[in-house]
Amino acid sequence: MVEKSVHVSLDIGTSTIKVIVSEFARNQLNVIGVGVEPTNNGVSRGIIVDIDATVSAIKKAVYKAEQRANVIIKNVVVGVPSNQITVEPCQGMIAVSSENREITNKDVDNVISAAKVRSVPPEREIISILPEEFIVDGFDGIRDPRGMIGVRLELFAHLITGPKTIIHNIRRCVEKAGLTISEMVLQPLANSKVALSAGERSFGTVLIDMGGGQTSVSVIHDDQVKFAFIDQQGGHYVTKDISTVLNTTLENAEMLKREFGYARVADITQARYIPVETVGQKDPIRVEEGYLAEIIEARLVQTFENVKRALNSVDALSLPGGVVLTGGAALIPGIVELAEDIFNVPVKLYVPEQMGLRHPSYTQALGLVHYTVNLDEIHHFAQLDSTQKQTNTNQTHVVSERKERPTPPKSEQVQTEKTEQTKSKHETSTQEETVSHKKGSFFNRIGDGFKNFLNGIGEE
Repeated sequence: MVEKSVHVSLDIGTSTIKVIVSEFARNQLNVIGVGVEPTNNGVSRGIIVDIDATVSAIKKAVYKAEQRANVIIKNVVVGVPSNQITVEPCQGMIAVSSENREITNKDVDNVISAAKVRSVPPEREIISILPEEFIVDGFDGIRDPRGMIGVRLELFAHLITGPKTIIHNIRRCVEKAGLTISEMVLQPLANSKVALSAGERSFGTVLIDMGGGQTSVSVIHDDQVKFAFIDQQGGHYVTKDISTVLNTTLENAEMLKREFGYARVADITQARYIPVETVGQKDPIRVEEGYLAEIIEARLVQTFENVKRALNSVDALSLPGGVVLTGGAALIPGIVELAEDIFNVPVKLYVPEQMGLRHPSYTQALGLVHYTVNLDEIHHFAQLDSTQKQTNTNQTHVVSERKERPTPPKSEQVQTEKTEQTKSKHETSTQEETVSHKKGSFFNRIGDGFKNFLNGIGEE
């Protein structure tokens, strides 16, 4: 369990970048700051397509979160989309190296490295390894072997790999934004920590995250991702359908979906008309509310049918947990009932309960924090590189520090007073010193990350 108090998650979504700053104290996670910024077409279908636009959005979202939480954000926990992600079992075995046969961090590091030794295609990259159990001299079921005595140490784990292009682009954007990735977490795993109960994660549940650019489906069983599927249709496709059929702008279509949209025509109890501004028409036209529901239902049915075929291929709908919906597009009224009609299993909607985050679009960003905070130390240790493992493990996972904005040192204030007193004799020199003083105070206020960004612009 992570003991440090402040943690930050970065959710790079198709439509928005979300940054959540949370404070962990007394076994409770409290959200103290949120930053949200549109991606400005930097992300498409969950994949980064414009690094500069994405970096700009990340910086703005981080700045908003810093101002609200009064922290300086340095490190973040980042989610990795489940596009072409594979989760496969792996194992490793080593001989304990110490003379007294006590298992140390070095031995755990060696057995984890041995488990990672496998043939990985050049276009793929290892994201993380999730230890399942350690075996010491034939005794299995061990969660953390450090401090035990043994001769042979074995590890059974799950290895998560993904496309190298996706992972590289995420790292590149975070680094260019002046941040450091403390941990990369598979998004379905993060979502499951908040959207599903312990029983649902253990016995098996289908989790459907309906985002703006795509619908991500994952099967969680034994607290692991057993199956993942991506349907390249999300909430934006519903908006585009409304825009195309009604000949209205995307902005108007999004408003119609949010304010008047229903997922099922059967939920419309009376005939009501909606004024819709259309292209080429001077006056708004009147559209029946049921007609709008027909447009929305058609797209959602197509999405759910695609998902159902994928789930039936692995018999996932027979799991006792049923289906849990989340994501921004899952808020359309009647969508739960529509999903039940198609999947023929119990379906429920998950909405975060935290104040200010009571919208399913925040599930992923919130899940990233919960996942990191609730992991035990051995899982955190498994994600660190060799350099970090030689330092204090707990210190590595402090993703930011709560601090007040620093004031200029007293020596600077004294120097400023002296320059003001000699202004009449050294006017030019005084102006340069004053500018330097203000620049130093400004950089102190906004933090080292943004300072590096500005320096980078100067070098270019």
